[in-house]
Amino acid sequence: MSATIYDVAREAGVSMATVSRVLNGTAVVKDETKKKVLDAIQTLGYRPNAVARGLASKKTKTIGIIVPDVSAPFVAEMVRGMEDIATMYNYQIILSNSDAQADREIDLIGTMWEKQVDGVLFMGSQVTEELLQAFEQAQLPVVLCSTIDPEGRIPSVNIDNRQAAFDATRFLIEKGCKRILFLSGSSDHAVVGTPRQEGYQKALKQAGLPPQILECPSLRYEDGLKMLRESFHQIVVPDGVIAVSDELGVAAIHACLDAKLQVPDQVKVISFDNTRLAVMVRPELTTISQPIYDMGAVAMRFMTKLIHHENVEEYSFRLPYEITVRKST
Repeated sequence: MSATIYDVAREAGVSMATVSRVLNGTAVVKDETKKKVLDAIQTLGYRPNAVARGLASKKTKTIGIIVPDVSAPFVAEMVRGMEDIATMYNYQIILSNSDAQADREIDLIGTMWEKQVDGVLFMGSQVTEELLQAFEQAQLPVVLCSTIDPEGRIPSVNIDNRQAAFDATRFLIEKGCKRILFLSGSSDHAVVGTPRQEGYQKALKQAGLPPQILECPSLRYEDGLKMLRESFHQIVVPDGVIAVSDELGVAAIHACLDAKLQVPDQVKVISFDNTRLAVMVRPELTTISQPIYDMGAVAMRFMTKLIHHENVEEYSFRLPYEITVRKST
């Protein structure tokens, strides 16, 4: 039989309440007493039951993270930031992939509730009314990361995506581009859809240039490459491409090369994110560099503040970005 808190208390000659105080750090315990308890824990090989402790304190020290695809470089780097801060504050994480499916997102919120997580960090394409209802029913703190609720009802961590797309477009215009293709996510996507499309269109309108948008079914390289290959003979051949992810940026470079278009001499390409992919392709990608790790870290720290009812001065965080210029422009 595994040792219990009762066994530890008996071995150390103290009460179970004292053992609990040592384990949870909820009160000051004399050094001599604390040493007795820790020695007893080591002697007996006692391991605290996290579930039982959670039931007693109504906290499990666990935070759920829901993402569309953890294998995507952008998501992986963001989750790393989340986990590092969770570890710093003695939290564990439960990570789940939604596959960008609305029904699965809602199912996963229910699963997180069943696992009694203390809060949920959520990354998805849209914050729908159904999703809001699921959050409300779970009655858990929620922080959106690289996702935004247009009504501002849920705390979030992002960059200013509309302005970033405007800046990317202006950058290509200043490079002399006049036929700029925008390789977008779905227009109803809360981040890589509407906000970035609006920033792109605003910059073109100011310059008196026509818009040209291709919406991809996903941000994956394969989908972007397929769409561009199929579209290049149907659209005005661009002299500039803005891709809303590095994977789509790599797809744009390869599609141009397949069409015998030289990058950057004939077509300049800029993407979003600045993941490792940006320097793994030739020519290397110019990107809107997002502080991806920091976005995850800030979201997790925000969550710990909500859980502990700490004072929160900002409800919606917008972190800084920059254009990292490389050979593709």
